[in-house]
Amino acid sequence: MCSPRDSGLSMAAVRMMTRSRGPGAAPRRGGEEAAPLQRREAAAEGKKSPSLAKHQRKTQKLKVAYEAPGHEKGESHKALEALGWEPRDWRQQLENIRTMRSGKDAPVDWLGVEHCHDPSAPPKVQRYQVLLSLMLSSQTKDQVTAGAMQRLRTHGLTVDSILQTDDTTLGSLIYPVGFWRSKVKYIKQTSAILQQRYGGDIPASVAELVALPGVGPKMAHLAMAVAWGTVSGIAVDTHVHRIANRLRWTRTTTTSPEKTRAALEEWLPRELWGEINGLLVGFGQQTCLPLRPRCGVCLNRTLCPTAQSPEPLTPAPAP
Repeated sequence: MCSPRDSGLSMAAVRMMTRSRGPGAAPRRGGEEAAPLQRREAAAEGKKSPSLAKHQRKTQKLKVAYEAPGHEKGESHKALEALGWEPRDWRQQLENIRTMRSGKDAPVDWLGVEHCHDPSAPPKVQRYQVLLSLMLSSQTKDQVTAGAMQRLRTHGLTVDSILQTDDTTLGSLIYPVGFWRSKVKYIKQTSAILQQRYGGDIPASVAELVALPGVGPKMAHLAMAVAWGTVSGIAVDTHVHRIANRLRWTRTTTTSPEKTRAALEEWLPRELWGEINGLLVGFGQQTCLPLRPRCGVCLNRTLCPTAQSPEPLTPAPAP
């Protein structure tokens, strides 16, 4: 062991080194520099060094990625609440409608799109006939649509036969469906597209169907269900739109069938999407009529918000 004398250090120097490091201080590693005086003084006074304080200030400014600002948190919370929303008493209302519709004797049950095509025709021709019956059904009663489809089938209802039919003849075959002149044009245009792009068949997706002239979302979803056996969404016509709003099956009043479809699909279980159109259409044809609903015979008369409102719709006269 080297003594102070051997190392060339004076005892005074040794004492100065000992005092500067403090009692019990561990020896420094080789090459380690002494902390600056300001840092030692700040530490002695319990203060943070400027560099550490600066680092912490920067850290405090950082935001966690998944912590949204206040207004975004509110929107997210509302979205989560919307996912759990459902109409009051809707299950009982639905069951009551099923009971009232158990007879399956509304016009839609025997004149609807499922019954207008030729079941003996090749599958591709059947699908084409389903699509045409849907195009004719817009703004038209089922009885009128069924009559027009029967005349078309007698004439010959394939893509080729329709394209070979002049507009005047086609118009006389589908008259008096609603907007029959426009439908003559749409049927011709759509038939030409089907022949050119799909080999005489109809598209197998909603996006392609609604791209066809004269085909809307309701028709597309029904075509997917009837022609392709695929439930792609809720088909909402004027009956479904009206009844959904009367029963308050939408969070807010909707102003169009397409908005009603979106509102229903937010909460209605998907396994019911295929059933709801035919169920409510027949209910709207027989009981929940557009202008004078038959509230007196409706099983939902005590559950329907519209029937219980201070200004209910004018009921139909007693039979």
